[in-house]
Amino acid sequence: MFPSSWKYRRRVDRVVCASLPAPSRGGVAVKAIGMCEFGGPEVLQLMDLPEPHAGAGEVRIRVHAAAVSPTDVLLRTGGHAVRMPGRRPPFVPGMDVAGVIDQVGPQLDGRLSVGQRVVAMPLFTGPRGGGYAEHVVVSAESVVAAPAGVDFAAASTLLMNAMTARIALDALESQPGDSVAVTGAAGAVGGYAVELAKADGLVVIADASSVDTELVRGFGADHVVQRGNDVAARIRELVPGGVPGLVDGSVQTTEITPALADGGTLVELQGWSGPVERDITVRPIMVAPGGITDTVGLDRLARQAEDGVLSLRVAEVLPAAQAHRAHRMLEAGGVRGRLVLDFS
Repeated sequence: MFPSSWKYRRRVDRVVCASLPAPSRGGVAVKAIGMCEFGGPEVLQLMDLPEPHAGAGEVRIRVHAAAVSPTDVLLRTGGHAVRMPGRRPPFVPGMDVAGVIDQVGPQLDGRLSVGQRVVAMPLFTGPRGGGYAEHVVVSAESVVAAPAGVDFAAASTLLMNAMTARIALDALESQPGDSVAVTGAAGAVGGYAVELAKADGLVVIADASSVDTELVRGFGADHVVQRGNDVAARIRELVPGGVPGLVDGSVQTTEITPALADGGTLVELQGWSGPVERDITVRPIMVAPGGITDTVGLDRLARQAEDGVLSLRVAEVLPAAQAHRAHRMLEAGGVRGRLVLDFS
């Protein structure tokens, strides 16, 4: 919690802090990247925040790496404000971290211990804030052992996107041998969706630009079609009756529905829910809150990364103080793999 003396004021569409909290006398300051107002990348700043401590059912992680994702950008621009009623700034982004546990709270089952290398999904809309910090406190349910043999930067890129892909595929309720299409297959979620679908025994049709075709084939896609506005027609050329399920990683919504068979299922990643015709079912999905507390599912993904089923892709590692630059790069597009902030 922040001191009651924290002064703030609200204006339309943004929140402005009058000052940052200082650690209590004798307390320890923790470096974090956060913001006092919603806006462009320039609102991200280096902050000294009070040291957090693990409570019941929680662990504290000394963060070495935090991945940067589109949902972090959405927080920065105010898109998650509706999910944080009554929350005061600073707002700290970050839903993917890798590091070492340095404190455990009571009421744990012994699965996690001090000194353990872990990956975790902090819920940045919660009172603890997100993962852009030297130390984060996370519910033990959202923490699993890091993939063996993987450095912190690569490990930090796994959980949120892979769990999103897992939830998306589960929503299709496909059976081995079924066909599934994936758009945005060169992206972080799309790439994991292709790899997980192949691990599930599905026949995968994926889209890619000419420069990404071999990358997507490397994920295991059975067929790769040219990405673009006519991708639905290209999928229909391969499957004249349409595919029974499609994960829309490129958020093409109505443009992609012709690729689906009558009565098929379309999974959307950014909340779109229709309308659609031909008895097509649209299932908007998101990883929070259920996915981030699915300990068994998170651990399975970590082990699949460890076994090489999932490819961990780091686009670039930047110093934490350059979070604003990472956000600009992400918004500019064209990033392949994840941008990672180094807190080591």
